[in-house]
Amino acid sequence: MSELASFHDVRFPAAISFGATGGPERRNEIVQLTSGREKRNARFAQSRHHYDAGTGVRSLADLHDILDFFEARRGSLHAFRFRDPFDMKSCRLGETASALDQVLGTGDGTATRFALVKRYGDDDDAYARRISKPVSGSLKVAVGGVEAMDFSFDEATSEVVFAPAAIPAAGLGVTAGYEFDVPVRFDAERLSISLTAFKAGQIPSIPLVEVQL
Repeated sequence: MSELASFHDVRFPAAISFGATGGPERRNEIVQLTSGREKRNARFAQSRHHYDAGTGVRSLADLHDILDFFEARRGSLHAFRFRDPFDMKSCRLGETASALDQVLGTGDGTATRFALVKRYGDDDDAYARRISKPVSGSLKVAVGGVEAMDFSFDEATSEVVFAPAAIPAAGLGVTAGYEFDVPVRFDAERLSISLTAFKAGQIPSIPLVEVQL
Protein backbone atom coordinates (compact mmCIF):
# COMPACT_ATOMS: atom_id res chain seq x y z
CA MET A 1 0.00 0.00 0.00
CA SER A 2 1.24 3.49 -0.84
CA GLU A 3 2.58 5.63 1.98
CA LEU A 4 0.25 8.35 0.66
CA ALA A 5 -2.81 6.33 1.68
CA SER A 6 -3.83 8.41 4.69
CA PHE A 7 -6.09 11.15 5.99
CA HIS A 8 -5.82 14.74 4.79
CA ASP A 9 -7.01 17.13 7.49
CA VAL A 10 -8.82 19.40 5.04
CA ARG A 11 -12.53 19.95 4.53
CA PHE A 12 -14.48 19.29 1.36
CA PRO A 13 -15.77 22.63 -0.07
CA ALA A 14 -18.45 23.66 2.42
CA ALA A 15 -20.71 25.49 -0.05
CA ILE A 16 -21.01 22.30 -2.11
CA SER A 17 -21.46 19.97 0.87
CA PHE A 18 -24.50 21.90 2.10
CA GLY A 19 -26.33 20.95 -1.11
CA ALA A 20 -25.34 17.28 -0.93
CA THR A 21 -27.73 14.39 -0.40
CA GLY A 22 -27.14 11.27 1.66
CA GLY A 23 -27.31 9.72 5.09
CA PRO A 24 -26.52 6.63 7.19
CA GLU A 25 -26.44 3.05 5.94
CA ARG A 26 -27.03 -0.10 7.99
CA ARG A 27 -26.26 -3.67 6.96
CA ASN A 28 -28.62 -6.19 8.52
CA GLU A 29 -29.01 -9.85 7.63
CA ILE A 30 -32.66 -10.93 7.67
CA VAL A 31 -33.64 -14.60 7.44
CA GLN A 32 -37.29 -15.59 7.26
CA LEU A 33 -37.99 -18.81 9.16
CA THR A 34 -40.54 -21.42 8.14
CA SER A 35 -42.70 -20.29 11.04
CA GLY A 36 -43.02 -16.89 9.41
CA ARG A 37 -40.87 -15.20 12.02
CA GLU A 38 -37.67 -13.38 11.11
CA LYS A 39 -34.15 -13.72 12.48
CA ARG A 40 -32.20 -10.48 12.19
CA ASN A 41 -28.51 -9.82 12.72
CA ALA A 42 -26.62 -6.53 12.48
CA ARG A 43 -23.46 -6.80 10.37
CA PHE A 44 -22.28 -3.25 11.20
CA ALA A 45 -21.79 -2.12 14.80
CA GLN A 46 -21.56 1.46 13.54
CA SER A 47 -23.61 2.97 10.73
CA ARG A 48 -21.77 4.07 7.58
CA HIS A 49 -22.71 7.31 5.87
CA HIS A 50 -22.90 7.80 2.10
CA TYR A 51 -23.29 11.10 0.28
CA ASP A 52 -23.61 12.43 -3.26
CA ALA A 53 -22.06 15.89 -3.46
CA GLY A 54 -23.09 16.32 -7.08
CA THR A 55 -26.42 17.81 -6.00
CA GLY A 56 -24.50 20.64 -4.34
CA VAL A 57 -22.76 21.75 -7.55
CA ARG A 58 -24.36 24.97 -8.80
CA SER A 59 -21.73 26.71 -10.92
CA LEU A 60 -18.68 26.18 -13.09
CA ALA A 61 -16.61 27.49 -10.19
CA ASP A 62 -17.96 24.62 -8.06
CA LEU A 63 -16.93 22.13 -10.76
CA HIS A 64 -13.42 23.59 -10.77
CA ASP A 65 -13.22 23.33 -6.96
CA ILE A 66 -14.33 19.68 -7.09
CA LEU A 67 -11.81 18.82 -9.81
CA ASP A 68 -8.99 20.48 -7.85
CA PHE A 69 -10.01 18.74 -4.62
CA PHE A 70 -10.33 15.32 -6.30
CA GLU A 71 -6.87 15.55 -7.85
CA ALA A 72 -5.28 16.77 -4.61
CA ARG A 73 -6.72 13.74 -2.78
CA ARG A 74 -5.50 11.39 -5.57
CA GLY A 75 -9.07 10.24 -6.07
CA SER A 76 -10.08 7.74 -3.37
CA LEU A 77 -6.56 7.42 -1.92
CA HIS A 78 -6.82 10.07 0.80
CA ALA A 79 -9.72 10.54 3.19
CA PHE A 80 -10.80 14.03 4.26
CA ARG A 81 -13.33 16.00 6.31
CA PHE A 82 -16.91 16.41 5.10
CA ARG A 83 -19.57 18.68 6.61
CA ASP A 84 -22.75 16.62 6.82
CA PRO A 85 -25.55 19.12 6.07
CA PHE A 86 -28.03 17.11 8.15
CA ASP A 87 -25.99 16.02 11.18
CA MET A 88 -23.06 18.23 12.20
CA LYS A 89 -23.60 19.07 15.89
CA SER A 90 -24.01 17.42 19.26
CA CYS A 91 -27.47 19.03 19.35
CA ARG A 92 -30.26 19.64 16.83
CA LEU A 93 -29.39 21.68 13.74
CA GLY A 94 -31.23 24.84 14.84
CA GLU A 95 -29.65 24.85 18.30
CA THR A 96 -26.27 25.91 19.67
CA ALA A 97 -23.98 23.19 21.02
CA SER A 98 -23.38 23.26 24.77
CA ALA A 99 -21.16 21.29 27.13
CA LEU A 100 -24.24 19.47 28.46
CA ASP A 101 -25.45 17.99 25.15
CA GLN A 102 -24.01 14.46 25.16
CA VAL A 103 -23.27 12.08 28.05
CA LEU A 104 -19.79 10.56 27.77
CA GLY A 105 -19.74 8.66 31.05
CA THR A 106 -19.39 8.96 34.82
CA GLY A 107 -16.19 9.68 36.69
CA ASP A 108 -14.70 7.16 39.12
CA GLY A 109 -11.82 9.23 40.45
CA THR A 110 -9.20 7.50 38.28
CA ALA A 111 -10.44 7.41 34.66
CA THR A 112 -8.89 10.12 32.53
CA ARG A 113 -10.27 9.13 29.10
CA PHE A 114 -13.84 9.24 27.83
CA ALA A 115 -14.89 8.34 24.28
CA LEU A 116 -16.44 11.24 22.38
CA VAL A 117 -19.85 10.04 21.20
CA LYS A 118 -23.20 11.25 19.96
CA ARG A 119 -26.18 9.26 21.17
CA TYR A 120 -29.29 8.52 19.13
CA GLY A 121 -32.30 7.19 21.01
CA ASP A 122 -32.93 6.87 24.72
CA ASP A 123 -31.83 4.82 27.72
CA ASP A 124 -30.11 1.46 27.22
CA ASP A 125 -31.24 1.20 23.60
CA ALA A 126 -29.41 4.37 22.51
CA TYR A 127 -26.87 4.09 19.68
CA ALA A 128 -23.53 5.68 20.57
CA ARG A 129 -21.79 6.99 17.44
CA ARG A 130 -18.07 7.58 17.78
CA ILE A 131 -17.06 11.11 16.83
CA SER A 132 -13.48 11.25 15.54
CA LYS A 133 -13.34 14.69 13.89
CA PRO A 134 -14.75 17.44 16.12
CA VAL A 135 -14.35 20.90 14.64
CA SER A 136 -11.33 22.67 16.09
CA GLY A 137 -12.30 25.07 18.87
CA SER A 138 -15.88 23.81 19.14
CA LEU A 139 -15.41 21.05 21.75
CA LYS A 140 -16.79 21.91 25.19
CA VAL A 141 -16.71 19.51 28.14
CA ALA A 142 -18.43 19.62 31.53
CA VAL A 143 -17.98 17.59 34.71
CA GLY A 144 -20.91 17.51 37.10
CA GLY A 145 -22.57 20.26 35.06
CA VAL A 146 -19.60 22.64 35.39
CA GLU A 147 -17.63 23.42 32.25
CA ALA A 148 -14.09 22.01 32.35
CA MET A 149 -11.00 23.62 30.85
CA ASP A 150 -8.10 21.26 31.55
CA PHE A 151 -8.60 18.60 28.88
CA SER A 152 -7.46 17.65 25.38
CA PHE A 153 -8.74 15.51 22.53
CA ASP A 154 -6.84 12.43 21.34
CA GLU A 155 -7.59 12.04 17.62
CA ALA A 156 -5.96 8.61 17.50
CA THR A 157 -8.53 7.14 19.91
CA SER A 158 -11.40 9.68 19.61
CA GLU A 159 -11.29 10.31 23.35
CA VAL A 160 -11.49 13.33 25.62
CA VAL A 161 -8.44 13.23 27.90
CA PHE A 162 -8.40 15.01 31.26
CA ALA A 163 -5.21 16.35 32.80
CA PRO A 164 -4.09 14.66 36.07
CA ALA A 165 -5.26 17.62 38.11
CA ALA A 166 -8.71 17.59 36.50
CA ILE A 167 -9.72 13.89 36.71
CA PRO A 168 -13.51 13.65 37.21
CA ALA A 169 -14.42 12.65 40.75
CA ALA A 170 -16.45 9.50 41.43
CA GLY A 171 -20.12 9.88 40.61
CA LEU A 172 -19.79 13.05 38.52
CA GLY A 173 -21.24 12.93 35.01
CA VAL A 174 -19.02 13.83 32.08
CA THR A 175 -20.78 15.56 29.17
CA ALA A 176 -19.72 17.32 25.98
CA GLY A 177 -20.93 19.51 23.14
CA TYR A 178 -19.31 20.11 19.78
CA GLU A 179 -19.60 20.53 16.04
CA PHE A 180 -18.09 17.76 13.94
CA ASP A 181 -17.08 16.63 10.46
CA VAL A 182 -17.35 13.14 8.99
CA PRO A 183 -14.18 11.45 7.65
CA VAL A 184 -14.94 10.34 4.09
CA ARG A 185 -13.24 9.48 0.80
CA PHE A 186 -14.34 9.61 -2.82
CA ASP A 187 -16.28 6.44 -3.63
CA ALA A 188 -15.19 6.49 -7.27
CA GLU A 189 -11.90 6.39 -9.14
CA ARG A 190 -12.91 8.92 -11.77
CA LEU A 191 -15.06 12.01 -12.23
CA SER A 192 -17.33 12.19 -15.26
CA ILE A 193 -17.99 15.86 -16.01
CA SER A 194 -19.56 17.35 -19.14
CA LEU A 195 -19.92 21.10 -19.54
CA THR A 196 -22.69 20.57 -22.09
CA ALA A 197 -24.64 18.37 -19.68
CA PHE A 198 -24.03 20.80 -16.82
CA LYS A 199 -25.43 23.74 -18.80
CA ALA A 200 -28.45 21.59 -19.62
CA GLY A 201 -29.13 21.07 -15.93
CA GLN A 202 -27.66 17.59 -15.48
CA ILE A 203 -25.69 17.33 -12.24
CA PRO A 204 -22.61 15.09 -12.11
CA SER A 205 -22.55 12.31 -9.52
CA ILE A 206 -19.85 12.78 -6.88
CA PRO A 207 -20.16 9.82 -4.47
CA LEU A 208 -18.53 9.96 -1.03
CA VAL A 209 -18.39 7.26 1.66
CA GLU A 210 -17.53 7.42 5.36
CA VAL A 211 -14.31 5.74 6.51
CA GLN A 212 -13.19 4.43 9.89
CA LEU A 213 -9.88 5.90 10.99
